[in-house]
Amino acid sequence: MLPPRRPDPVRTARASGTVRRLVRGPAFPYDVTVRVSLWVSVVLVAVLFGWGAWQRRWIADDGLIVLRTVRNLLAGNGPVFNAGERVEANTSTLWTYLITAGAWVGGSVQLEYVALVFALVLSVVGVVLAMLGTARLYAPGLQGRRALLLPAGVLVYIAVPPARDFATSGLENGMVIAYLGLLWWMLVAWSQALRNPSATGRDAVSRPFAAALAFLAGLSVLVRPELALVGVGVLLMMLVAARSWRRRLLIVVAGGLLPVLYQIFRMGYYALIVPGTAVAKDATGAKWTQGFTYLTNFAEPYLLWVPAVLLVLIGVVLLSTRSRPWWIRHRPPPGYGRLARLVQSPATVVLFIVVSGLIQGVYWIRQGGDFMHGRVLLTPLFCTLLPVSVIPVVLPDGSRISRETGYLLAGATSVLWLAVAGWALWAANSPGMGPDATRVTDTGIVDERRFYAQATGHAHPLTAADYLDYPRMRAVITALENTPDGALLLPAGNYDMWDVVPALPPPPDAGPDYVGPHTVFFTNLGMLGMNVGLDVRVIDQIGLANPLAAHTERLEDGRIGHDKNLFPDWAVAEGPFLKIPPYLPTYLDRDWVAQAEAALKCPSTEAVLNAIRGPLTPRRFLSNVVHAYEFTQYRLDRVPRYELIRCGLPIPEPFEPPYTGMPATGP
Repeated sequence: MLPPRRPDPVRTARASGTVRRLVRGPAFPYDVTVRVSLWVSVVLVAVLFGWGAWQRRWIADDGLIVLRTVRNLLAGNGPVFNAGERVEANTSTLWTYLITAGAWVGGSVQLEYVALVFALVLSVVGVVLAMLGTARLYAPGLQGRRALLLPAGVLVYIAVPPARDFATSGLENGMVIAYLGLLWWMLVAWSQALRNPSATGRDAVSRPFAAALAFLAGLSVLVRPELALVGVGVLLMMLVAARSWRRRLLIVVAGGLLPVLYQIFRMGYYALIVPGTAVAKDATGAKWTQGFTYLTNFAEPYLLWVPAVLLVLIGVVLLSTRSRPWWIRHRPPPGYGRLARLVQSPATVVLFIVVSGLIQGVYWIRQGGDFMHGRVLLTPLFCTLLPVSVIPVVLPDGSRISRETGYLLAGATSVLWLAVAGWALWAANSPGMGPDATRVTDTGIVDERRFYAQATGHAHPLTAADYLDYPRMRAVITALENTPDGALLLPAGNYDMWDVVPALPPPPDAGPDYVGPHTVFFTNLGMLGMNVGLDVRVIDQIGLANPLAAHTERLEDGRIGHDKNLFPDWAVAEGPFLKIPPYLPTYLDRDWVAQAEAALKCPSTEAVLNAIRGPLTPRRFLSNVVHAYEFTQYRLDRVPRYELIRCGLPIPEPFEPPYTGMPATGP
């Protein structure tokens, strides 16, 4: 007699209709305690984070830089900071166009409020998606069991004051965590697809889902350039796990088409292979010592090692019990290759996202961090916390382990969770950097929100008009009105004044409405650019909007994020301004101005500037694409005399007598 035939799990699943459900997204039967605790946690965290971010609402000067580009886009000048000069002054491409779309839809809504709403909403969405993704990760192991899903890692993130500071700020931080939260949720769903019993016969995920995940991964480089490290990793995992070349082609096209097209556009339009901000800050440079200073500046005030230890202990408790996450003990069905089964597994996804966060942290430490307290380390922190953003506390039922042991383990997890919650309550109310928050010390790091709140006198500086109370801002409006024939404005020692270098006299046929060319040379591009007209050229010595400054060498001992410093002599030399005494401020050297004017004729420098200032014809676009790498690597010397020597150009004869800014005296 033949032994009884074992039931085919695939046929059984098909008969019950679960295959289709699992392929399109598994629906795990939560116990009511799991479901209720999850949604209570989600609502509570969303409300706390939203309320905390609103209490610290503001728009940073760097956030206003983005809005100047949006103004130019809406005015038809293109995605530029100054009309007629193709410079990409914003790091996040997607954020720029998202704000532009919001402004177009919003119509008369002020740009600052468009940015505020997007930033705040996306920040809250990010933490919600993080929690839902992690809940999905634990769901299979909680089927039919009573458990509480409690917020843990997400409490750590929202408790850190910089997380609430940059949940608004007008910068892309909120969009970044929303992006990572969505990517995490989709990655978990992708990794769980191998639980589908029919996965042995075809790809475990549908084509639309694979295309959507690949597209999202490819979008990483447009969210922030360094996030390409995450996006490329996701695409590689998908390619390894794919079962056919047709599926691999779908992944490559969906993930690579938009980034490649934009990269071609960037190279042809901006004549660079990276955003202009990456050139200005030399993103490939290394400042390890400053980076560790930045890490200490972020971690010490909040004792971040405390929640790190507590969450590791929680992980140990979870892994040491039978109620541990299902992905530790689950074996995918046969049919996939060993490597593919290894890659498309929740364990690999968890490892990948944690390692990605650590790599992001190392990248920023190598870079030297930032001048804003905590900002660039928020993304690495969020990434590493994703797998424990919520944690399960399983209520013992005596079915798998004894009730005594179950209560002991649940109690240990609960105590550790209470410790995390207690730390979060303390950290959320900590003084942060303390008395150094608004002072630029030798670290170069400040609490940017508090700095501008103090400098403007507004607890919540939200609009460009609020920044008119920043030193020099009202004075610049007056100076522009008082120089209708055009001028270069340089910041004076007196905060209520600007030094003026007049423009060349207007042409004889100029009418009464003639307005001469204006250029303002100042560090704070955002508040300045948003308070003046688009016909005013706004440039800086750091290089965010000034192509000359961007292509200078990085200063080894400069303030982080401000470690390029172009002399104002170049601004005088570049424009149609009077370059002779007595029109030059006393701190400018006439010889330096003449040398800078001569250095601008260096053929290589002319090529770089013509690429972004000349008319954008098809021929120039193609030429820019070909020379983009060369232009990205190009560097000039900020000292005009040394630049002339570097280019092999003759040094102009010095003026006699040397200009000192004082009248010449006879014997």
